[in-house]
Amino acid sequence: MSKVGTPRHDAVPIGEVAEPPFARLPDPSTLFQARAERFQELAASHELAPFLRFLAGISSCQHQLQDGLPDADLPAEDERARAREHAMPPLDRGRFTADAAFDAALGRLLQLAAGVEMPDSARAALDRASAANAAARIAMARAVLANEIPVADFADHVFVAAALQVHYARLASRLEAKRLVPVGDGACPACGGAPVSSMVVGWQGAHNSRFCVCSLCATQWNYVRIKCTLCSSTKGIAYREVEGGDGTIWAETCESCHGYVKILHQHKNVALDPVADDVASLGLDLLLRESEYRRGSVNLFLLGY
Repeated sequence: MSKVGTPRHDAVPIGEVAEPPFARLPDPSTLFQARAERFQELAASHELAPFLRFLAGISSCQHQLQDGLPDADLPAEDERARAREHAMPPLDRGRFTADAAFDAALGRLLQLAAGVEMPDSARAALDRASAANAAARIAMARAVLANEIPVADFADHVFVAAALQVHYARLASRLEAKRLVPVGDGACPACGGAPVSSMVVGWQGAHNSRFCVCSLCATQWNYVRIKCTLCSSTKGIAYREVEGGDGTIWAETCESCHGYVKILHQHKNVALDPVADDVASLGLDLLLRESEYRRGSVNLFLLGY
């Protein structure tokens, strides 16, 4: 594993001034299909190929289930305004209640997932989630949102988490990006979720800017570079990658909180996906597991890691 103590910024192309927006909302109509394709691409030459293909299948289910899905219940305008006033996310995870849209999303996800190739242990978890009654499913959803999943039940909750990603991405897509405000260190301004990773992007008008990506709703928010995404410290920030890496996926470590979040250089490889490439770079996590740093990001496909 190599380390860079003082990383260099890539130059902004001549004539392009980076003036990134604070937030960029997800597009659920393309988000999950693109992720499924990335998982498949990564699986083609990866030692985790069976797992990546399984996640490609789940991501494809997330895309397919949206066809004809009813609109989710967005919080009232006065509630969203009050959240903005108090620097709180407008989508309050702590007040989650299942509506017709979530019930349909989860039901469809469980049905579609039955056609995905998976190991026997995952199939058993899917069967248990499918057999759960309405009250149990709501309890599972709340456990995912509160990060309070019983260790023995991680596998069952992955399917519920996948439905929640669709549900919250659809909700977030209907917010007004310009009305979102910072809500705290390492917290999504739309739903309060933790980042799955961060990306240095190459979009026009935002070239070389860094955005954190929400693990739940996929909202992206602008965050300055060489600053811990977990505690906002600028001291002792370093970058580590697997020996022989291509320089596109690094772990940003912090000496203040001893946490790390991966940073993906999407401006160098536009195919990088914040969720799929986080899973595929699990080798970097395994190396850091033996160090003083803890993983500070959340990937709902790596529950329990």
